[in-house]
Amino acid sequence: MKLDVLKIDGSKAGDITAAKTVFGIEPNAAVVRQAVLAEMTNMRQGTHASKNRALVRGGGRKPWKQKGRGVARAGTIRSPLWKGGGTVFGPEPHGYNHKLPKKVSRLARRSVLSNKAAEGKLVVVEDFTLTSHKTSDFVSILKKLDLQDKKVTLLVTGRDENLDKASRNLRNVYFVDAAKVSTYDIIDCDTLVIDKASMAVLTNILAS
Repeated sequence: MKLDVLKIDGSKAGDITAAKTVFGIEPNAAVVRQAVLAEMTNMRQGTHASKNRALVRGGGRKPWKQKGRGVARAGTIRSPLWKGGGTVFGPEPHGYNHKLPKKVSRLARRSVLSNKAAEGKLVVVEDFTLTSHKTSDFVSILKKLDLQDKKVTLLVTGRDENLDKASRNLRNVYFVDAAKVSTYDIIDCDTLVIDKASMAVLTNILAS
């Protein structure tokens, strides 16, 4: 399948033959859902915690003697039964890692890329190397590509310091390394912008 290739000024530079196995398959919604849930699960920090009776400060001395007062026995003022005491069965830090099979992950990314291409939400740019780090110059490029009011994810190869600085202050613009892009990165945008080098990287990773 062929896709138009644009210059950063919005004019057409030509076209590119996209691998049908990557950009032209029948999307598998169930696999995409599974991949997105797994990736969102892996983003959780798992640092939630509460203090049990061993972690609450104080309570080292026995409040009163064991027998003779006519009240219940007490060994510490930090008992969960007392105000200011520890929490019983509270949340504890733990990992949320969910391992996704490689074939499932690749199929999910191919499905989202094919869906974006079919809906016209995939823009291929010849080269996105910027000569200026000014945000205003980058915004003008987005306007020429008709992307100024959309949530955009840019897939690039390598790190471009000018692109990083120019897009840093924009709320709805994110750029991701094409070799490390996830299903969530691809699906969480209105328009996906890819340069020609990133197309080759994605094809090399996902075609197998």
